[in-house]
Amino acid sequence: QVQLVESGGGLVQAGGSLRLSCAVSGRTFRRYAMGWFRRAPGKEREFVVGISWSGASADYADSVKGRFTISRDNDKKTAYLQMNSLKPEDTAVYDCALTFSDDDVVRRYGVDYWGKGTLVTVSS
Repeated sequence: QVQLVESGGGLVQAGGSLRLSCAVSGRTFRRYAMGWFRRAPGKEREFVVGISWSGASADYADSVKGRFTISRDNDKKTAYLQMNSLKPEDTAVYDCALTFSDDDVVRRYGVDYWGKGTLVTVSS
């Protein structure tokens, strides 16, 4: 059993920044990719960004390229999402995701575990 707990969400003005964290607990017998998806009001969950086990590869949705940066610290079993230049359209519940992987690539599907989400609200 694996648990993911997000933190760092909140209210921020457009143009501001937030840093989200996702802490992993439980037994992780295999290496895993991590990432973030988001659920905007009235919309389906969409992929935001993913990072491979080693951190060598990352995959960003076009809507956040150049503004968001994902990173991870495997010693702390934590992933981070630095969100800069936030826009009102970034408002959403951000869900951390973990995908076990035997390679070092990022995939946008096949999530094994989800966090409960943390709300990010960007005011205009």
